[in-house]
Amino acid sequence: MTSAKSALITGVTGQDGAYLAKLLLEKGYAVSGLLARRSTDTLWRLRELGIADDVQLVDGDVADLASLIRAIRHSKADEIYNLAAQSFVGTSWQQPVLTAQVDGVGVINILEAVRLASPESRFYQASTSEMFGLIQAEKQDEKTPFYPRSPYGVAKLMGHWATVNYRESFGMHASSGILFNHESPLRGIEFVTRKVTDGVARIKLGKVKKLALGNIDAKRDWGFAGDYVKAMWLMLQQPEGDDYVIATGVTTTVRDMCELAFGHVGLDYRDHVEVDPRYMRPAEVDVLLGNAAKANNKLGWYPETSLKELISMMVEADLRRVSKE
Repeated sequence: MTSAKSALITGVTGQDGAYLAKLLLEKGYAVSGLLARRSTDTLWRLRELGIADDVQLVDGDVADLASLIRAIRHSKADEIYNLAAQSFVGTSWQQPVLTAQVDGVGVINILEAVRLASPESRFYQASTSEMFGLIQAEKQDEKTPFYPRSPYGVAKLMGHWATVNYRESFGMHASSGILFNHESPLRGIEFVTRKVTDGVARIKLGKVKKLALGNIDAKRDWGFAGDYVKAMWLMLQQPEGDDYVIATGVTTTVRDMCELAFGHVGLDYRDHVEVDPRYMRPAEVDVLLGNAAKANNKLGWYPETSLKELISMMVEADLRRVSKE
């Protein structure tokens, strides 16, 4: 399948940015990626997927409107995907102002840059299930009221409503994907799934004996990032912009996820996992469970990878990494 389309991805060095870039390149897109020089992230994810030389990197930052306008003009992007964020919930209590500037005001910056420089471009905003927070319904869909429980969730909610507002105010083709937790071997080590699979690899290879975690009874709806970026692309192929919940519809405790990960290498998580109060959140989100019926029906999107398959993939990747250290 070929296409003459071009896309600009902010946050291209992150997990989702890398998988999305790969997907778009496979579809024949010319892909540009915004590179914030203050980012500590490197290009390791793009290298891991074998696409580092295929993405054109453009200097810019969501905190700098002028750089966004330049990047949009330079890339001539038909589709703009805003995946840039301070994306670790735990950090948002330590850096609430930065989180608000990047995840809230940054979204307005890029919406404004699109409006000024390329209003016909289609825009995708990475929203999050953390906006639901203290859940107001057993299963969360597009009509469920939001109740964020972290500075991250609050900032993301600002970006989400800004996207809706620009769509309604200026007629922009702007969509928000309210994505539930999605993981992969490219996940940052600070996220609980990757912390667990890396810990499993280190314990199995005899490098450490214990793994310290926070609330292991928290429940999450976990999917594979490689599946979820397909939904992002599908949203921008629709006649109109809209908001979509992207989720598996299955909720699992951190405890059960640990059981899967340790079980993959023949270990019992109870022998190795310790609960450490330092990793507890000031305000916990106890349960997240998404209802993706709208995405199923309108986009034809369904998750393809089970949690067991995902965790096995992540453990195997971390065993390879840790064995090379």
